[in-house]
Amino acid sequence: MSSNGDLQFSVLAEVFERMEEITSRNALTDMLIDLFKRAPPEILDEIVYLMQGKLYPDFVGVELGVGEKLLLRAISLASGLSQERVEELYRKLGDIGRAAEEAEKSRKQVVLFREPLTVHRVYTTLERVAKASGEGAQDSKVKLLASLFNDAEPLEARYLARIVMGRLRLGVADYTVLDALAVAFGGTKEAREVVERAYNVSSDLGLVARTVAAEGLEGLKSIRITVGRPIRPMLAERLSSPKEILDKMGGKVAAEYKFDGERMQVHRSGDRVMVFSRRLENITSHYPDVVEIARTGLRSSDAIVEGEGVAFDADTGEFLPFQELMHRRRKYGVEKAMEEYPVSLYLFDVIYADGVDYTTRPYMERRKKLEEIVEVGERMNIAPMMMTSDPDEMERFMMEAIEKGCEGLVVKDPSSVYRAGAREWSWIKLKREYRSEMTDTVDLVIVGAFHGRGKRAGVYGAYLLAAYDQGSDTFKTVCKVGTGFTDEDLRNFHDMLQQYVIDHRHPRVDSKMDADVWFVPQVVIEVLAAEITLSPIHTAAWGAIRPGAGLALRFPRYTGKLRTDKGPEDATTVTELVEMYRSQIKKIEETPSEGS
Repeated sequence: MSSNGDLQFSVLAEVFERMEEITSRNALTDMLIDLFKRAPPEILDEIVYLMQGKLYPDFVGVELGVGEKLLLRAISLASGLSQERVEELYRKLGDIGRAAEEAEKSRKQVVLFREPLTVHRVYTTLERVAKASGEGAQDSKVKLLASLFNDAEPLEARYLARIVMGRLRLGVADYTVLDALAVAFGGTKEAREVVERAYNVSSDLGLVARTVAAEGLEGLKSIRITVGRPIRPMLAERLSSPKEILDKMGGKVAAEYKFDGERMQVHRSGDRVMVFSRRLENITSHYPDVVEIARTGLRSSDAIVEGEGVAFDADTGEFLPFQELMHRRRKYGVEKAMEEYPVSLYLFDVIYADGVDYTTRPYMERRKKLEEIVEVGERMNIAPMMMTSDPDEMERFMMEAIEKGCEGLVVKDPSSVYRAGAREWSWIKLKREYRSEMTDTVDLVIVGAFHGRGKRAGVYGAYLLAAYDQGSDTFKTVCKVGTGFTDEDLRNFHDMLQQYVIDHRHPRVDSKMDADVWFVPQVVIEVLAAEITLSPIHTAAWGAIRPGAGLALRFPRYTGKLRTDKGPEDATTVTELVEMYRSQIKKIEETPSEGS
């Protein structure tokens, strides 16, 4: 029930419990629609954040700062059970939420008066937990959490503990929430376009939810691009040859260098500069040199530009591979990392400048504006670009880019607008590896695992990997991989993946294969394989090439690259795999047979 602009937390806990039992995305969406309609608009943002196991959008960078030990102390304090007993429950059940629930059922302390938990109380108390700092902060966090568990019913305790640890595992993706908001407050899924646009330019699902609930679809038009709040990046499709790209786009195209760096969205407002990653994390603290480069190299003092940060060898000036750049993602030793792995910034787009939203302007106009506001220097550059309608010329330009240490090209439609959050054919990646059989890597999501044997006993011996299917918003299996992992990799992966273990196949995973262990789709790794083949087992592109068959990777191996810069929906798509497969078949057909 709801009253006075709030909602009993027990209502949310009951909804979460039902969500856990659902394997249908449509049923999950219907449940969210019902919840959103029942919830007061004033707290809908809080509900959406809590559902995601967070307090704010990722770009805010605020964490609760609560570890397992601290949470177990709070549960012990509230229930009256010894900390040893609570830890024993956790070890036995393997789920901190279930341990909290059992502790509440077994509580030894009699509470004379309980104030029912509400969503707003839970949210604001967790805000105070996150903001607690300085001397005595840990004790303050314990007391605040204990105050919630003290008034929690067992089911509420289960989900409260999981929220605190970021382990809700509800299977609710951002796009599922957007669909539900569109129907709940726009009447039909046709309203999704307006809702999604607001999300793409704000990257704040809570803000979108609260605004559409309070002001309707019209209110979402007030959500505009704002310096300091990242927008969701536009993404590229890919094809395997210049001719295919030109046939797809038609006419003259703009081909840019594709650097092997970290994509960065740089925001400047006066002297303040912020840097956001491809996943919209605030990575400003990792790149103080990029901050200074942007502060001195951008002529506009009010702008959002996009580019790639590329590590280079300070002695030779040569580009370093992406893996080396990841040394910059440190909490400590930033100054030393900056000396060892300096970064140059290569910009390729302007999103906003001097009060103007450039996402609705064509590429050529954006490029011209970018050239106007960038002071090119030793470490501030604009990505080299050429206009062409000649496949041979594009091929030569790509070889030139590769020779200089780039991955290849991104080819763009000169008249295309910047579609935030979209993956479209107006941007197409072209890399040299596409010309040979599956020598290009793919980024796949770990959705399951198989127990190791022999020397791999005690860890996972192989993983079930999937590609992302945009059409159905699901993950389709494409291979089982156990090659390429070092002993250290196997131990680290086993430990890292424990937080994502679930006891059933995730509702967004489509698999004909039964894994020993299932995971929430979250971790993305880079894989290389010999070729793409038809498969009667794997579900990626099922029926797209041949009835009763999907696509699979033959002889896959892990390259050693954990794609922490990519979310599960940023992984290689099923559509990309189909295009790669068809490209491979063309090459086989076009290769003269022996003796012909």
